[in-house]
Amino acid sequence: MSIYFLYKNTWFSQNDIIDKKKEKKMKLFKGLLSLAVAASLSLAADYVIKFSHVVSPNTPKGKAADFFAKRVQELSHGKIKVEVYPNAQLCGDKVVLRKMKFNAVQMAAPSFSKFTGLVPQLALFDLPFLFNDAEHLHKVLDGEVGKTLLNMVNKKGYVALAYWDNGFKQLSDSKRALIKPEDAKGLKFRVMSSKVLIEQFKALGAIPVVMPFSEVYSALQQGVVDGQENTISNIYTKKFYEVQKYMTLSNHGYLGYMVVMSKKFWNRLPADMKKVIKQAIKEATAKERIWAKELNDSQFEKIKEYADKTGKLQIIKLTKEQREAWVKKLRTIYPKFYGTIGKDLIQKAIKAGE
Repeated sequence: MSIYFLYKNTWFSQNDIIDKKKEKKMKLFKGLLSLAVAASLSLAADYVIKFSHVVSPNTPKGKAADFFAKRVQELSHGKIKVEVYPNAQLCGDKVVLRKMKFNAVQMAAPSFSKFTGLVPQLALFDLPFLFNDAEHLHKVLDGEVGKTLLNMVNKKGYVALAYWDNGFKQLSDSKRALIKPEDAKGLKFRVMSSKVLIEQFKALGAIPVVMPFSEVYSALQQGVVDGQENTISNIYTKKFYEVQKYMTLSNHGYLGYMVVMSKKFWNRLPADMKKVIKQAIKEATAKERIWAKELNDSQFEKIKEYADKTGKLQIIKLTKEQREAWVKKLRTIYPKFYGTIGKDLIQKAIKAGE
């Protein structure tokens, strides 16, 4: 005989209640099983790497971190397990470098700006119009200049493994189209805390305003600042294009990340496992660059679609002659940083594109 219960105007049989209990038990069992499998994999591995980053898994950096983890697992035949912690689940980039000193975290991929206190020469990448295009940029990153900078980071107690792309920066503002360098005169631009970027806008006769990234949208919306500089992916995801009237495709600066490992952890690895890490990071870097370009391209198309549909945003693409005028104007600030960055590094970076 079946027993029925009335709950919230719906009748349930005894069998329904039993089935619900079984379903809950199965969910609990599956959850415990997945935890057990993860724990057994960690226990089975000779080495465990905690890879911390601050972005979501579906970003180029997030995807590359996951790809790296998979390749390390395969190449090491399970001897090394990489646990990826996205979205600052372990810690933010401000503290991760300290944690890595004590091997509390084994890997991270902070932006260059997080390293400039340790290695001021990394301000090289803040210099405006240093690179002609992506090919020139990657020649510098993969060549003598890039290796020199990695070695400088190594001397600060880390193992610098690779450079990962975010993308080239573009200019936007709400007052007037930025076609000639003098068009920026008198405008207020938000900048990161960087002496190079402050000098960049001063050279244009503009007013640099240092503020956190999290405050940029509201500052643009309320007119606290007139414009900003950022990669397409940042402009799109933070919807800066919705509170700006003009965007100039200037490609004037570069934002990137440096992948680093704890030196204490690295020194524990045998030679064959170090080879595994190097091979996996090489493959992940190649993938990350492709994903970064694809993301910037696809998100630019969405911004362009918005501009075409609403008429609220004008996108300016500089001609070769117009770009050269910006280059000539802004490269005048380079000598101010010969002492900090090094004249030799700057000249070698420029020469790589000739």
